[in-house]
Amino acid sequence: MDKFDNNFRLPGGHSPSLSAIIALIVSLLGFFAIGPLVGLLLAIPFYDGPVLEFSQGLTDPLASPKFKLPLFIIQGSATLVGLFVVPAIYMYAREKVSIKSFFAKPLGITPWLITGIVTVVFMTVNAVFIEWNLNVSFPEFMKGFESWARQTEEAAAKMTEYLTAFDSFSQFMVAFFVIAVFAALGEELVFRGIMQNMIHKANGNIHIAIWLSAVLFSAIHFQFFGFVPRVLLGALFGYLYYWSGNLWIPIFAHFINNGFTLVMIYLYNLGQVNFDIENSEPPSLMAVVLFAIITAGLLFYFRNHFLKNNPDEQMAEGV
Repeated sequence: MDKFDNNFRLPGGHSPSLSAIIALIVSLLGFFAIGPLVGLLLAIPFYDGPVLEFSQGLTDPLASPKFKLPLFIIQGSATLVGLFVVPAIYMYAREKVSIKSFFAKPLGITPWLITGIVTVVFMTVNAVFIEWNLNVSFPEFMKGFESWARQTEEAAAKMTEYLTAFDSFSQFMVAFFVIAVFAALGEELVFRGIMQNMIHKANGNIHIAIWLSAVLFSAIHFQFFGFVPRVLLGALFGYLYYWSGNLWIPIFAHFINNGFTLVMIYLYNLGQVNFDIENSEPPSLMAVVLFAIITAGLLFYFRNHFLKNNPDEQMAEGV
């Protein structure tokens, strides 16, 4: 098994399993309660209307364009405050781990370039799983869950369509920071930096840690007809982090994935490009196979890059 030291250490006497559970609970509390509450308070001054109307309108925000900016503020706070600030405080207060340690390992230009390219290339591969997952059918005894999941998916799609119907470039930039920057920082700190490391410490198997963290990462989005492709994306981020040992790499990959998609939506809505990234036809089998080979080759090169630059790890592995 490959071993790449990412400098993650827990205090003596702390159970990694218990720490992982507590960290997950704290993160969920931050994401679903603390972050949105802070965002709600910050959003009120940006609503053009009385406070009572604002509170009532939140029950159906899609009915008015006036709620778009407040929603972005609430969503941005949920990810930045709830998934970054709150977990960072927890890690420092209880686990005595500074988030600086997640970014300590030096990086050259090569990992950044490979990360950007492999993230974009993998989109074509993942498109097949996106198409399959959208049309998956559940067995009869799970029809109740399927109905709920479909309704949740449709509601999320309507919300995405509402939020990405940009009225101005400034509105697009607000969305870009919330969806591409804040989400990348918060989600990667929790699911790669904290959960993946703690699960790895708990069971000693990095592959279980990467894939379980990816499952948790996908589950928190509550979009089960996009569950599998998001798990695969989370696993990609997980291996990039494990091999590089620096959390900036999966953050950058996450940023590229979300940012590229958002830019393509914006350009399509402006009529600058003809490719609708949200409603495009799945790629051909030949294209998928080709891009899968390219993805695998880039990941192999990425992994070997860090092995070659870590001679102590090479000796430990007998490389």
